[in-house]
Amino acid sequence: MTEINIDESALESMESLLGEQFPDTLEFCCAEFERLGNEAIAALGQDKEAAIRHSHSLKSNAAQFGAASLAEVARLIEYNLNNGNDEQAVDAADGLMAQVTGSQAKLNAWLAGR
Repeated sequence: MTEINIDESALESMESLLGEQFPDTLEFCCAEFERLGNEAIAALGQDKEAAIRHSHSLKSNAAQFGAASLAEVARLIEYNLNNGNDEQAVDAADGLMAQVTGSQAKLNAWLAGR
C-alpha cells in the first residue's frame, strides 16, 4: 500500500497567498501532477534530460502544494537520474502514479472539507 503524506501547513500557506484563486490553482496543479508524472515515466530510458526536467518540476509543484510524499518520490527519481543511478530511478518511478492519484485524492478531500 502506498503511503500518501500531505503537508496541510503548505496548503494553508498557498490558500492564504492565492485567496479566491486557490481552488482553481489547486485543480490545475493536480492535473499538472498527472501530466508531469506521465511525462517523466515516458521519458525514462528514452530522454534522460526530459525525465530529470519533468521530475524536477513535479517535485517543486508537489512540495509547494503540500503533496509531500509525491514530492519525495519525484526527488528520488531526479536525484538518481542526476547521479547515474538509472535503475534506482526506475524503481522509484514504479510508485509515482500511485502517489499522483493518492495525492490528488487527499488534496481534493482537504479542499472539500474547507
